Amino acid sequence: MFYFMLYPFMVYSKIMVLAAIIPAVILMVYVYKSDRLEKESPRFLGSLIVSGILSALVALVLEWVLSAILDSVTGISETAYNVILYFIIVAGSEECSKYFFLRRKTWKSREFNCMYDGVVYAVFVSLGFALWENISYVMRWGLSVALLRAVTAIPGHACFGVFMGVFYGQARGYAFMREVNKKKVMNVLSVLAPVVLHGAYDYIASSTAENSSWYFIIFVAAMFIVSLIMVKNMSKNDRYFRLNRSTIDYEIL
Repeated sequence: MFYFMLYPFMVYSKIMVLAAIIPAVILMVYVYKSDRLEKESPRFLGSLIVSGILSALVALVLEWVLSAILDSVTGISETAYNVILYFIIVAGSEECSKYFFLRRKTWKSREFNCMYDGVVYAVFVSLGFALWENISYVMRWGLSVALLRAVTAIPGHACFGVFMGVFYGQARGYAFMREVNKKKVMNVLSVLAPVVLHGAYDYIASSTAENSSWYFIIFVAAMFIVSLIMVKNMSKNDRYFRLNRSTIDYEIL
């Protein structure tokens, strides 16, 4: 009797979870299939999704602490408050957390041997983050949120991951070539680019200005199109870093 009373709720919960997961899975499959040289192991990719989930938890704590500090500051204008909140606290915390777990998990991995691998890794970490975030939103607000986030937030995180991964893959390539300065520049860009995009995404989404909804739609569409082009170009021009992948290559750089 008790089971049959709970059954409708259990089915509804499963539907909500599926609605939260499916968009992220579709994007993961697309990025994975675009890897034409050497597919990554499912186990390794699964660990990246877990890393993305962990990064979401770390970002949550950082945002809570930094937001409390920001709220304690007096005499700050609304515009300055929003810029600090969306670009530094939210975007900075989330993208830096993703990058920390991405680098910690992949930089010295022997599977990281191609330029496009950087895109795959960053997107899987980002979508692991989005997966956890989306489940929490959908379970809290219901299915009405699922469709909206499926076409905005999840592709958004995927795009942030693409920009991070493109520069991250190039940074690893320059590391193999012992070009330290170029490696440092690309590593900085692999964090800075997604932070700027993420901050702009949140800032525009929260704007109450006239026609802000149209600006947001145009921004998301443009970002998604550019990301698709970048994925296709990186996949098409993908190459191995080096034929001789000795242990020292992975340990020194």
